[in-house]
Amino acid sequence: MEQTVLVTGASQGIGLATAKLLADSGMSVVGIARSYPEGGFPGEFYTADLSSRTETAQVMERIIASHPVNCVVNNVGFNVVERLGEVDLDHFDRVIDLNVRTAIQITQFVLPGMLAEQYGRIVNVSSRGALGREGRTSYGVAKSGLVGMTRTWALELAREGITANVVSPGPTATEMFRRNNLSGPDAAERERAFLADVPMNRFGEVGEIAYGISVFLDRRAAFMTGQVLHVCGGSSVGMTAL
Repeated sequence: MEQTVLVTGASQGIGLATAKLLADSGMSVVGIARSYPEGGFPGEFYTADLSSRTETAQVMERIIASHPVNCVVNNVGFNVVERLGEVDLDHFDRVIDLNVRTAIQITQFVLPGMLAEQYGRIVNVSSRGALGREGRTSYGVAKSGLVGMTRTWALELAREGITANVVSPGPTATEMFRRNNLSGPDAAERERAFLADVPMNRFGEVGEIAYGISVFLDRRAAFMTGQVLHVCGGSSVGMTAL
């Protein structure tokens, strides 16, 4: 049985690194993002704006008609940094929608095929921010919500040959992370503040997060479900365990 993996947010950062790693390991990879990667993509690629429910449904109908997807990596995400008292509720809705609704909608499209095969792998990408960080009201809700629903899916699918797990990256040197957290005149100060919480004293690399994702997608990971893997340089150690 071939493993066909759908990766969202696949045009850059963690998503693209994951797609490349999985393709190198022999898996068939399908990617979705708003734009095609500048350097190419190691598989079939579909452009779609996943912030639109309608466009998400349309692209998923095309994918399911052409690809026997039995693994999914829900990686697409969105973050707005706002402290309590300044949280824009429209921003809150957008963060919840793209991080959580998209994962539910896409997984429900691929689930019938997994159930028919009695085989599947679901990996949702959360964040160290789910454990709490200043300015992360919306993002913290979204990413901790992914953990809760993944654990629920693990229980619901445990007897169907389908696993559901979470990879939770710490501060990682992606384009989105640098844009949201390390831009502006105080960038150097903010970088020092982030690294102060990371025992390894460095940012993660996208390939390191991709490797964590690949562990849960491996066929040999059949007895691992409902778990959260923190790939965080130790930044989650000593915090409240999920």
